[in-house]
Amino acid sequence: MAYLTTTASGQPVLILKEGTTRNRGKEAQRNNIMAARIIGEVLRTTLGPRGMDKMLVDSLGDITITNDGAAILEEMEVEHPAAKMMVEIAKTQDAMVGDGTTSAVVLAGELLKKAEELLDQNVHPTILISGYRKAAQKAIEIINNSSIKVDNDDRATLKKVALTSMGSKGVGTARDLLADIAIDAIGQIVEKRGDKTVADIDNVQVTKKTGKSLLESQLIQGVIIDKEVVNTGMPLKIEKAKIALLDCALEIEKTEISAEIRIRDPLQMKAFLDQEGKMLQEMVNKVKKAGANVVFCQKGIDDMAQHFLAKEGILTARRVKESDMEKLARATGGRVTTDLTDLTSEDLGFAGLVEERKIGDDKMIFVEKCKDPHSVAILLRAGLERMLDEAERAMTDALSVVSDVMETNGIVAGGGAVEIEVAKELRNYATKVGGREQLAVEAFADAMEVIPKALSENAGLDPIDTLVELRASHDKPDGQYRGINVFTGKVENMREKGVIEPVVVKEQAIKSAAESATMILRIDDVIAATKPKEGPGAGKPGGPEGDED
Repeated sequence: MAYLTTTASGQPVLILKEGTTRNRGKEAQRNNIMAARIIGEVLRTTLGPRGMDKMLVDSLGDITITNDGAAILEEMEVEHPAAKMMVEIAKTQDAMVGDGTTSAVVLAGELLKKAEELLDQNVHPTILISGYRKAAQKAIEIINNSSIKVDNDDRATLKKVALTSMGSKGVGTARDLLADIAIDAIGQIVEKRGDKTVADIDNVQVTKKTGKSLLESQLIQGVIIDKEVVNTGMPLKIEKAKIALLDCALEIEKTEISAEIRIRDPLQMKAFLDQEGKMLQEMVNKVKKAGANVVFCQKGIDDMAQHFLAKEGILTARRVKESDMEKLARATGGRVTTDLTDLTSEDLGFAGLVEERKIGDDKMIFVEKCKDPHSVAILLRAGLERMLDEAERAMTDALSVVSDVMETNGIVAGGGAVEIEVAKELRNYATKVGGREQLAVEAFADAMEVIPKALSENAGLDPIDTLVELRASHDKPDGQYRGINVFTGKVENMREKGVIEPVVVKEQAIKSAAESATMILRIDDVIAATKPKEGPGAGKPGGPEGDED
């Protein structure tokens, strides 16, 4: 379809090229809201410990079974532009706090549903957006006021936070073990930077291998390198290892210019080769002189250099990834050296044990028993590839929430308790806002209740009865921590039950949901260019699909 207009003299003017589609006004808003709400509806049934799983089959036939919001949206091949914005919410939530992706997307979908009802009553989108922004700001304030401070040494509380985040994951009886591993790992890598506490989960390496059971997963006080020892003549196990980290090749560098060497005597040829060997021997001698008995090299190692290293009894691995080299430096206390001539004993790292082990079909080098590692590794085991993937997702969530609590020291009650409290306080706040914006703030309050509503639906309970009971319990003086126990169907004190979540997860979910909802509501015109046709006749106007207005 080509968009035409005419001048005063009746001359036609082509505005948009042929094949462009355009939706305007309420139609554009409805289409966008519908697409975004569908994404929210897809994830709604996965919320909470009683949530259902989704089976996702990609174009290659690979299957993913999970109820992790971020994983589901990553696997879904979403086409609609407004729906893609919902996927972006999940990515942002996952990148910022590592948990609460499902809550953020479901909340955004509900905010748009409530907005649509107000648009039907001729409330202008600008008023809606203004009300939503005020409500989001107030909601974050309410969450902060109802938060509980936690000490980083309070292991029992940290474990409850980790167990809550893994509540919906299918890791069964291994949940306790994984929670303990997550707390130990974050406790090892947490550091003070000025007044701030930083726990960067990138310093926790998660390696997964099939075989054995999930209960045999373990925390390694060091790093696992997915490489094998380069030469069979080298030792496979070294205790009290002094580790050289090299970012330079143990090879003879080729010259940049081509040169011709004329050799008239076989002895000259031998001298030429001997010189090469001597240079490699010198390189190995420098490593030996520094006192190293283990070498991790980021680049290549010549066969002859391998031979000399083996003779000296130095365990060596080559072509180690840059990210692994950084982790080795943090774990062992060593420094990555880019020039062999600069290598000294002070640059070496230390580990109590470096050993090559066969895990399943693969050989890996374990660098462990480090003194005070600022980078650690987690080895996950399970019998099934799918179970390993789910365990990895559970572990990532647990690591994320424990690091969130250590960095911000704040928790709130889960089980829908904080959402009901926010909804109650927002309704009181709405009367102070007044005007038409009051309707938007009340709509925001209603939308917050979608979380406890979805939790009760997924647990097979009546959402209306549950909501009425929750509202009544929050009107009592000590009711702010009361939420829904999805296993008993009763409204209970979530703080006492150990269902707690980091403040920052809830805050980020509200920020992300409000921002995306307001962005979608601001759109009143969608102009989309069609993709060029493929195959015979591509790019030619007319044909069965070519129509002109």
